[in-house]
Amino acid sequence: MHFIQPELHTRRAFLRRSGQLALTGVALPTALNLAAMGEAAAFTATDYKALVCVFLFGGNDYANTVVNYDPTSHGQYSTVRGSIALPRTDLAATLLNPTTPLPDGRQYALHPAMTGLAGLFNSGAAAVQLNVGPLVTPTTRQQYNARTVPLPPKLFSHNDQQSVWQTSAPEGATTGWGGHIGDLAKPFNGGNNVLTCVSVSGNTVFLSGDQALSYQVGTGGAVKIRSLNENVYSSAAVRTAMIQLALQQGRSHLLEREYNLVTGRAFSTEDAVTTALNSQPATNAPFNAFPAGNNLADQLKLVARLIAARNTLGTNRQVFFVSMGGFDLHDNLIAGQATLMGRLSSALTAFHAATVSLGVADKVTAFTASDFGRTLASNGDGSDHGWGSHHLMVGGAVKGKAFYGKAPPVSMGNSNTDAFDQWHVGQGRLLPSTSVDQYASTLATWFGVQGSEMNAILPNLGNFNSTDYPRDLGFML
Repeated sequence: MHFIQPELHTRRAFLRRSGQLALTGVALPTALNLAAMGEAAAFTATDYKALVCVFLFGGNDYANTVVNYDPTSHGQYSTVRGSIALPRTDLAATLLNPTTPLPDGRQYALHPAMTGLAGLFNSGAAAVQLNVGPLVTPTTRQQYNARTVPLPPKLFSHNDQQSVWQTSAPEGATTGWGGHIGDLAKPFNGGNNVLTCVSVSGNTVFLSGDQALSYQVGTGGAVKIRSLNENVYSSAAVRTAMIQLALQQGRSHLLEREYNLVTGRAFSTEDAVTTALNSQPATNAPFNAFPAGNNLADQLKLVARLIAARNTLGTNRQVFFVSMGGFDLHDNLIAGQATLMGRLSSALTAFHAATVSLGVADKVTAFTASDFGRTLASNGDGSDHGWGSHHLMVGGAVKGKAFYGKAPPVSMGNSNTDAFDQWHVGQGRLLPSTSVDQYASTLATWFGVQGSEMNAILPNLGNFNSTDYPRDLGFML
């Protein structure tokens, strides 16, 4: 498997490569000009854009999220799923009506709890990417069984597949593709480039780059450094001493000086974020429609408020990370997923409405991701770890009311030549027909990444450059 080489896409590395070219006798002016053209192409625009990754921790069950609806495929789906199949009569209100119908009369509906997202799809503000998952290279079932092509490491492992989705490498990776996009975007965010990559869901490798860092906020705003903001042990004197030690005294020791620089940056950013959010109160009209008692909605409300404050903060490009947990439903799938899908749908619907109200719907794209899909076959009361999954893209720049990718068959086959068997690997685990790299590349292209920088951000993307596996899946304007 190929791994990200972060040094390929920083400008500091560009200078290093220039020296290497000279040492190796390469025709420096030509090589330098070609490299400079590629480096300069990315992020030359000054308009605002934001990507919002909505990560569903635990492995979302794709088959009860985007559900087969036409009578033939729903009957096949019900036969395979048994007791965890959703009745067709429950799906009419969330039937998806694409502008261009799928071949062979295939139809899908969203989970019955996802009426809001179904409405966004049918109005053109959302789309579905079918059967996407981690791949190193295009892979058939025969190649998977024979292990004749490289495969993503540690398939079906929660921690590793979460990491592979976010970084193209297993658990232990230190940088992610969101952070690498942030590396490229930072110079275009002026003085507040600390806010290029923002997580409202704790620490995440997805937003860690070579230089870009994941700035963490809570649903209530900036996370305060308590010793600098409050009396310590009820003593104002101790607080004053802490401020002097951390912010005011010069340091000759390298580590001490760096610690003070980091603390000072965090303190000043906290103040900037707090001031900006105070100018966009949560009770204002764009934000007061978010549902209560929904943590994902709380996270997305904070993202919406930061986006509203973009001019105050001086940000032109931002990558956000929010998340939900609880999707590892080996049992209690029917009841458990209904709650989760309802929260996901209402939170994303409210978020999109906020971007419309703020006039930035075409500048903000939210997309879902998850550890993996789950098995089509039931284990009795739930489903087990899978591979490929269906995902949602929401925003004014999404070419909505459409399905992208290939719709997998759901009839249970009887031989290795059967269509079902060609698309599944054991218990109805989807073999992805679209790679995460293609999915990410499509989003990154819209965001402003261009040229050779894309291959550095997404190390396996070079293996996907054909009619069947395009680098751009076409779901963004």
